[in-house]
Amino acid sequence: MEKRFREQLQARKIKEEDIEFAVNAVREFEEHLEQKDMIFESAALEALKDYVSLLIDENRNTWERLVAIARYCNLAKKNDYYIYFTSILGARNVLPDMGERLAALAGEETRRKVFQDFTLPPLGSSQENYPRLTRRIIEKMRAELPDEKCKEVLTWNYHKLPAEAFKEKKQRFEKATSIDEYLRNEHERLIAELEGCMKAGQLWYEQEITPEVLEFVRDNQEICTGVRRGDKICVTKMPYAPKQYLKEKDPALKRYHACHCPLVRSAIRDGNHKISPIFCYCSGGYEKFHFDIIFGEPVEVDLLESALKGDMRCRFANKIPMGKMK
Repeated sequence: MEKRFREQLQARKIKEEDIEFAVNAVREFEEHLEQKDMIFESAALEALKDYVSLLIDENRNTWERLVAIARYCNLAKKNDYYIYFTSILGARNVLPDMGERLAALAGEETRRKVFQDFTLPPLGSSQENYPRLTRRIIEKMRAELPDEKCKEVLTWNYHKLPAEAFKEKKQRFEKATSIDEYLRNEHERLIAELEGCMKAGQLWYEQEITPEVLEFVRDNQEICTGVRRGDKICVTKMPYAPKQYLKEKDPALKRYHACHCPLVRSAIRDGNHKISPIFCYCSGGYEKFHFDIIFGEPVEVDLLESALKGDMRCRFANKIPMGKMK
């Protein structure tokens, strides 16, 4: 397994000394498990959580160490571990970057008022450490700015998706005879991709694809892809944990499994730290980005439904720019 891990890191063009660090980080984790009479392949998720807490206590919770172990978990198909890593690392820089955008759009003084005494939890901290901080920032932002300005701040590519990643989508869009044809074809491509992940036992991003999940997506083109309704393309997000989402009967837990955002989702489950659903425009910025690219200009997005708002799904409407209908 170490050989495959090294090969994967080499394929990423990672420096040799950084590869050695990553391999040693994984080795130290496995040795820690052995000391606890556990092995990596069968250790429960709590073992990983305890180890990350230990790294925090020992001030060894560096980005490089955590990412190295996460990559190894993904390669080894230790899916519950990898999903946990995405939940504690995926949105780490969103709030600081939001402060930068706030300063750019509303001035440094506004940023100072909103982010006064702002301190992120230690790197590797669980999701439960973020909702209180998120709520405080959104409440202060809404106190300083009208909601439309808040939406403008929030609706942004905070996950730093590269435009180049959507180059092929744009080419397919330009070849399509209509928006409807493009969306139908993209949905077919998505289903084929999900089916491949299911057969290989691989995650699709953070999602486990089961036959039930595959059929759930197959039956609704809005999920991930979108359906044109007049001059808007409506998109429903894939639930963050679709397997659990489809089985869950409790409304709060179902919304929790639907929500992707680690900055707020535990508040949905626990019923504390009520956070304004205006924050979901951050997700809207993510959802609309590929439409920005294929249309060649920024797209207006509206929040239709969200788990944070009390809905059972997250859904957005992306307005087709003038002159771009086909």
